[in-house]
Amino acid sequence: MMKPSHRLAAMTLALTSILLPSTSHAQLVEEQVMQASAVVFNEAMTAPLNRIPQAMLYDANAVAIVPNVIKGSFIVGARRGRGLLFVREPEGVWHAPVFITLTGGNIGWQVGVQSSDIILVFKTERSVQGILSGKLTLGADAAAAAGPVGRETAVATDGQLQAEIYTYSRTRGLFAGVSIDGSVLQVDPWSTGAYYRSPAPGQPVIVPPLADQLTQTIASYANPRTTPPIPVTGADQQSGWIQQHAATHTEGLRAQLVQLSPKLYDLLDDQWKNYLALPSSLFLDGIPTTPEQLQITLDHFHVANSDPRFQGLSERPEFQSVYSLLKLYQQSLTQDAATLQLPPPPPTSP
Repeated sequence: MMKPSHRLAAMTLALTSILLPSTSHAQLVEEQVMQASAVVFNEAMTAPLNRIPQAMLYDANAVAIVPNVIKGSFIVGARRGRGLLFVREPEGVWHAPVFITLTGGNIGWQVGVQSSDIILVFKTERSVQGILSGKLTLGADAAAAAGPVGRETAVATDGQLQAEIYTYSRTRGLFAGVSIDGSVLQVDPWSTGAYYRSPAPGQPVIVPPLADQLTQTIASYANPRTTPPIPVTGADQQSGWIQQHAATHTEGLRAQLVQLSPKLYDLLDDQWKNYLALPSSLFLDGIPTTPEQLQITLDHFHVANSDPRFQGLSERPEFQSVYSLLKLYQQSLTQDAATLQLPPPPPTSP
């Protein structure tokens, strides 16, 4: 039988690995979304008979690509997907994508079809600001309609298209306009922050080559051949745009603490709630929490974790998850506050 101390160590390791996947793994997942989106968009624009007319992008304010939207097996019509949103500024420049999620709504799923690729073409600035400012429900917050397909550009420029967002779906290899009213689009700041990394604290984030290449591709399709090329924003502007819509690692830890801590406090009486109370600033937007404030709480958690009298509490997964997150959150705050001050490394042997 596993000893209590060994069981606790294994529990803590498992919780930490579940709650906080490694940076490389997180980036790998987002890179896969980026790669799948590139494939979906290229095929949507080059399919011989049912492609999205290029003219649909000429006056687009944004393009969203959500590959592999999964149909829920337990709720009819339910679905969820993760994808990308490319935004064009009024002056014409395109930004590198931010990550988004698509959930809910209904779609005319074919029998046996479990996933679809979704592309959305935003025709108004209002619809773009709707998603950037929080969430956007298709059909309720912005008028959405099935988009036209085919080779002829006239179908996309005849003046009869009045929707704010045009929607497309690919199932069984064929693209077609589709109505997906009721779907909710939201910016995913955590995935955006995980994908775009800064080389050092305070430095601009770096746009990976694949994201830059896909942005360039969309910009080229959005450019009528008779006009000058549509520009893509420079590195500094791209960095500022990404940072505006990305959550930092520290913010992610804070959000997880706010989400998980109530599960622990539901188990405790008032005395223990006060003893293990988190700093109130954690729950208040705009008020920073200092490493010193967290240390007081961590000291109390450490006592409860070390004293055999409180083993019934310390072995609870709710306790260990909050305890692990607190330590990682304090470490993150310390790293954000200052870089390590170290003496020169020892000389290397010849």
